[in-house]
Amino acid sequence: MLDINSFFSGFLDIINKVTVNDIIDISIVAYIFYKIFMFIKDTRAEQVLKGIIFLLVATQLSETFKLHTLHWLLVNALEIGFLAAIIIFQPELRAGLEHIGRTRFKFFLKGSPNTSEETFNKMIEEIVEALYSLSRQKIGALIIMERETKIGDIINTGTIIDAEVSRQLLINIFIPNTPLHDGAVVIRDSKVKAAACFLPLTESKDLSKDLGTRHRAAVGVSEVSDCISLIVSEETGDVSIAKAGKIYRNIPKERMESILKKNLKPKVDEKSFLKGGIFK
Repeated sequence: MLDINSFFSGFLDIINKVTVNDIIDISIVAYIFYKIFMFIKDTRAEQVLKGIIFLLVATQLSETFKLHTLHWLLVNALEIGFLAAIIIFQPELRAGLEHIGRTRFKFFLKGSPNTSEETFNKMIEEIVEALYSLSRQKIGALIIMERETKIGDIINTGTIIDAEVSRQLLINIFIPNTPLHDGAVVIRDSKVKAAACFLPLTESKDLSKDLGTRHRAAVGVSEVSDCISLIVSEETGDVSIAKAGKIYRNIPKERMESILKKNLKPKVDEKSFLKGGIFK
């Protein structure tokens, strides 16, 4: 029978051998694993991670119980699966690396051009008025608000405008049968940078079947960058927001302005958008 005193004596010996470097090392590794888990939570990668953990456990058990054939199959499956995962989850890996670049090394980069409080508030007001004017007319629209992650490759697919944000300009762009109405408008540094831009479509299976190409494009671009997508439904006139691969539908006008100010204001803590939903 295990001697309790011997157990605690051995435990205390281990504690006494722990150095400050060990504590720092363990803390860093634990933090990295925590951030990885939070990043992939509620995504396809979470399910894949569970599958990988299961295979690792099964591989160790097959070796312990000397199940040689099964062990050989599992080892080779893991080797091939590792390469396959890199290919299949390239968008998630890219988003993860961009996330690291935004949060860890931001101090190496120059900040975006300063925007005065008055200019910022005016821009938000113009966007909101344009969205709900289009909503009342049931004119479909898609506006992308660029943030830390630059989406120049998407801007280059459209027509460069580089004009001040105004409700008249935004409404005119999305009027049906006009040259620039098909595609997305990208707003960068408080200016309408480009129109008629093409966006990547999401492959998520979790979206409602009643959402069309415009909504899938809005979610798709939010999966590969930290932008905020604003969508007006052509069918219902509902105004929605897409962020970080998730869509929040039918946002009332009285809430839209405060949501945009809270999440687009310079140096805002972007986590506030995600914790507890966007209405906190």
